[in-house]
Amino acid sequence: MNTRNKIALLLIVLSFLSCRERQQGIIDTEISRHAPLIEVEQLQGRMGEAGLMIIDMRKPQYYEQGHIEGAVNVWRDQLEDSSYPYGGMMATKESVERLLSRLGISNRHTLVIYDDRGCPDAARLWWLLKFYNFERVSLLNGGLEAWQGSGLKLSRDAVRYTPTSFKFTDYSNMHIWIDKESLIADINDQKSNMILIDSRTKDEFLGSTHKAGAKKAGRIPGSLHIDWAEAVDFKNHKRIKPAEQLRKIYHKYGVTEIDTIVVYCHSGSRSALTTFVLSEILGYPNVRNYDGSWTEWSYFDHLPYHQDSLIKKNHYE
Repeated sequence: MNTRNKIALLLIVLSFLSCRERQQGIIDTEISRHAPLIEVEQLQGRMGEAGLMIIDMRKPQYYEQGHIEGAVNVWRDQLEDSSYPYGGMMATKESVERLLSRLGISNRHTLVIYDDRGCPDAARLWWLLKFYNFERVSLLNGGLEAWQGSGLKLSRDAVRYTPTSFKFTDYSNMHIWIDKESLIADINDQKSNMILIDSRTKDEFLGSTHKAGAKKAGRIPGSLHIDWAEAVDFKNHKRIKPAEQLRKIYHKYGVTEIDTIVVYCHSGSRSALTTFVLSEILGYPNVRNYDGSWTEWSYFDHLPYHQDSLIKKNHYE
């Protein structure tokens, strides 16, 4: 091969490698922009971006008092399947598709979700979307409190949007979900190595608090109590704690990366946050959220439960 041909070949190779690097850079950028947890500064830098949609997961009356500019409002009752005799069950794929379409959300959007409680309500929507195989979802670390704590203002302006035709894929992420029947089978399987985490408050776990929506107070037998709030730094604008702190917390309870973990709470929101922390931040591969949680389990009188306290207090949220 003469010198001219060698130079031409070298230029072709360099051009190919440069193209690959540019493409890889685009891919890496897209991956980073879809990080499961983003900070206030990151969201602030993306405000007004055409492919971004912000979702406020609070009750409508609080949303109307002030929200992040451009955010649309979704509340938990819009994400429930009302055909059950008890509340809190995940809405059907078709119902969620209609909701997102009405809000002007398309399959090409990247979603950032926030609430004002440390992300449990935002995590419920994250989990539901992930179950229906929509991956471009991030939680705003610290939510509304972190936003305001950074000196950023809220808006009361109505958000205008053009309806779309949102569609999920035919695939569902069954590995992040478990139903009542499968949980019963795991509990009864003597060879099962499942760890069942009750992510509610200690009073709910013990049965001294009876929350509205549940038929009775108590817990599922064999549960390990780890309050969802242990993952949140309430002194730092309700931000989720750093990964190393989180790892120490769960290791303290004997929960590790090799375990098969099922999480439940009252109706699947706080447990969704624990599921998010374990799977998305710590990278635990086998974490499932029990959709019905205690609201469903307590409804069935034939299912076993434990209760340490005979004192019951009604608690309404």
